[in-house]
Amino acid sequence: MGPEVNASRTAIHLCYESYDSSYKFTSNPSFICVALYVFLGLLSLITVCGNLLVLTSIIYFKQLHTPTNYLILSLAVADLLVGVVVFPFSMAFTVTSCMHYESLFCKIRDSFDVTMCTSSILNLCCISIDRYHAVCEPLTYRTKINARVTGVMILFSWGVSLLIGVGIIVAGFSQGACEDTCSIDIIVANTTGPVFSFYLPAVIMLCIYFKIFLVAQRQLNSIQSTNGQSMKSGATASRMERKATKTLAIVMGVFLLCLTPYFICVVFQPLYYDPPPLPVIETLNWLTLSNSMLNPLIYAFFYSWFRSAFRAVVSGKIFHSDSANSRLF
Repeated sequence: MGPEVNASRTAIHLCYESYDSSYKFTSNPSFICVALYVFLGLLSLITVCGNLLVLTSIIYFKQLHTPTNYLILSLAVADLLVGVVVFPFSMAFTVTSCMHYESLFCKIRDSFDVTMCTSSILNLCCISIDRYHAVCEPLTYRTKINARVTGVMILFSWGVSLLIGVGIIVAGFSQGACEDTCSIDIIVANTTGPVFSFYLPAVIMLCIYFKIFLVAQRQLNSIQSTNGQSMKSGATASRMERKATKTLAIVMGVFLLCLTPYFICVVFQPLYYDPPPLPVIETLNWLTLSNSMLNPLIYAFFYSWFRSAFRAVVSGKIFHSDSANSRLF
């Protein structure tokens, strides 16, 4: 649907049009519009199914009841809620429509979006702390990182996420450019919100994983220089921890690649004299949401336990007696 302008109706989006100061879904959607919504619907379905599979695997199989997997479980819950709640809200009330005609549903969409995004990165931050203790302090790992400590981490992540998600909306978070001058509330909301919900945790995670990388390199050199038979079991355990750390670092890296462009845009957007085109903002927003779909795909590619759990679920083996105690790796 090409741009169309007349006295009463203006088409400024593939699927929406402005009509008498209101902003509504077009009554005659184009093929591109329909294809776009089918594609976004498939993304939502894949996100829900993939993260449901992660949840089912970790909850059902007792071998997966570990502190690290509890944190992965919390991350999967956040990603699942993105697929169930944020995707449909964003499809019904896009960034473009909310910038032109803000409503209660737009504020709810923004609140859920910010809350789930913050929860994801805080869970990833907790996972990096878990990996630090597993690789850098292996002798005290099981005493320092247990189910109780992991539970506190998860409660902290979700509590802070809810506070930031609600606080940013109350403070007047804006995804648009200021027409004349920005109020101090909008500038503060668009600056402090991303700093505490994205940039600060991201910097902390990068520092932690860099430290882990240095320690892992020293451990690898130590293992290579030791030929004793008694070191084999310790070397095997160390390799497993490093492989898990590498996989979770990739999860974090993909997360940063998906979210960094959007957060850079958000921080500076109210100050732009000529703001980015709406399709650019729309694309960056959907790029952030697509990260929730990618995490289960990363698990499937790198984790043998995930592939084994997938086969067990698809084949119906989980309905067999005592299948919860099955060995996945």
